[in-house]
Amino acid sequence: MPMEPLSRQELQLFYDVATSVYAIRDLDTLLASILSTIKAAFQIEGASIALHDSQSCEFYFIQTLEEQRDGHHQDKERMRFADHLGVAGWVLSHGRPALIADTAKDERFYKGIDQQENFETRSMICLPLTTREGLVGILYALNKCSGTFSSQDVMLLEVVCGVIAVAIENAMLYGELRQQTDHLVHENRLLRSEVRRRFSTFSVVGSSAAMRQVFRLIEKVIATSATVLIHGETGTGKELIAKVIHYNGPQAEKVFVAENCAALSESLLESELFGHVKGAFTGAVNDKKGLFEMADGGTLFLDEIGEMPMTMQAKLLRVLQEGTIRPVGASHTKQVDVRLIACTNRDLEAAVNEGTFRKDLYYRINVFPIHMPPLRERKEDIILLAAHFLRQFAKKLDWTEPRLTATAVQHLMAYQWPGNVRELENEMERALAMAGPGQAISEAMLSGHLQESGLATVPPLAGERDLHAVVRQVEIQMIAEVLKETSGNRSESARRLGLTRQGLINKIARYDIRI
Repeated sequence: MPMEPLSRQELQLFYDVATSVYAIRDLDTLLASILSTIKAAFQIEGASIALHDSQSCEFYFIQTLEEQRDGHHQDKERMRFADHLGVAGWVLSHGRPALIADTAKDERFYKGIDQQENFETRSMICLPLTTREGLVGILYALNKCSGTFSSQDVMLLEVVCGVIAVAIENAMLYGELRQQTDHLVHENRLLRSEVRRRFSTFSVVGSSAAMRQVFRLIEKVIATSATVLIHGETGTGKELIAKVIHYNGPQAEKVFVAENCAALSESLLESELFGHVKGAFTGAVNDKKGLFEMADGGTLFLDEIGEMPMTMQAKLLRVLQEGTIRPVGASHTKQVDVRLIACTNRDLEAAVNEGTFRKDLYYRINVFPIHMPPLRERKEDIILLAAHFLRQFAKKLDWTEPRLTATAVQHLMAYQWPGNVRELENEMERALAMAGPGQAISEAMLSGHLQESGLATVPPLAGERDLHAVVRQVEIQMIAEVLKETSGNRSESARRLGLTRQGLINKIARYDIRI
């Protein structure tokens, strides 16, 4: 039967439904708007949509009749019923609309819904909501306010149902995508929180005078965007300091990107730092972002900057001065805003005098220098670091935290540690593996070169010759030194030592420290 010409009201129905579909993405809000539009356009007492759950073989209502009458969403469990029941079950099995002029005379009608909703259904049109993926739900139009439902009403609603079904499918997909996105955002926040905890100022272990100076410098520069040059021997923890500065500073929410300037040839380093365009050289099959562009708004950490070739030094200087990069093979420049933290184990001032490092670049990156002391110059920190690493490795293996014997402590203190903190970390991992779970770490578990190290330079240990005695001796010495430096200011001393004020007071009382 051909459809009669559409009235202005019916055209308005299609317009309103289409507007809702494209303007609203939340499923409940979308369907509430559509049902309200249908109710007004067809002059009916109620309209509902029951979505189909193919896994549980049930229908469940999105917007109930009672909720529409009250004009707001009721905070209650959505009603469900088996998908073989009632008119909905018939529509599902036959795949076509059902028009019922009098529900009292139609055996397909299921009264259970009316009983739960406290609503009397006298007449209805029930239509399938179908997409290419199959049936997604059922649309009910209930109780014509005047007259009876007509075949024209059925045809109009069939057209509307096609749009509604696609809208429901899209809204469900959007909801799933939003849920996954929210989950990723939550995970990202947790990861950022973990990274900040891992690279907090408390993650740097040390209480020696040399390390306290490092902490003071970090505190000064951490809130700025100044370029930092960290210099020190290999293995002293320069990259850790760079991460502490980044993850506690104004760029913390942005990316931290690191590159070792000594690991790449000049041509590869240029492409890595500044990127390249397609066809710039053999193998450049696509455009590629450089690390400067990737780190835009964040921090770029250049390790071993003293090994950078002279021609690359000139290009780096231009970027730092102008704030622009030119990808390899490109005819245009790109603006970047990057905080640079560089590190080196070379004496750059001597390299400048030798002509192997540009003087202008040296002055450009040496804005805020931080010197990382070698481990042999911070002997007080050796036992603290050893205990810290053993605790970390034991926790990772779910072992009891091991104890260092007094003799093992003496060997650790006597050794000069040319590989610095990194070497000590590796030594503790090896010693723990040698000792096994639940065993004290003696000198026999240490590497051969540590066992052979002379003991003549070992500082005498007061009191009991075990780790606790050594730690006690170190704590007394460090607290007394800091209190003297601060003229007895306990708040400032606690801050420098990384303690609470009450924690410091407790230690002063325990050790009976007097200045």
